[in-house]
Amino acid sequence: MDIFVTDAPDPGHVGLIESGLDEFNLGEAGLNDRRTLAVLARDPDSGEVVGGLTGRTSLGLLFVDLFYLPPDRRGAGLGRRILAEAEREAVRRGCRAGVLYTINFQAPEFYVRNGWQVFGEVPSDNGVSRLFLSKTLSP
Repeated sequence: MDIFVTDAPDPGHVGLIESGLDEFNLGEAGLNDRRTLAVLARDPDSGEVVGGLTGRTSLGLLFVDLFYLPPDRRGAGLGRRILAEAEREAVRRGCRAGVLYTINFQAPEFYVRNGWQVFGEVPSDNGVSRLFLSKTLSP
């Protein structure tokens, strides 16, 4: 077997890994419910998406992958509304918990204010830390 590293994997290779893992999960858990999730914020005047949240749900867990709002859209509750909608959709999909990571200079306090709890931290030599958070979701 040859092993190689790339920062631009072929979509077919990514699909092979995803489908293989889905098949394994189905065999082990009897469930293959992984679904992409996006909660987007659209400017009402232009109709353009300005930011939002992406992630997925799988085996009863919400995974928040990315969350971004431009600086001029922060501080007025839009982020809270997006996160709450992601949590509601996750519950509709059968999730009972959520997990995410953020970076110490991003917005860990935002998540804590919204009921998420830090359960781990991985520091780097340059003062940047990854913070891992979880939240129990209730219907």
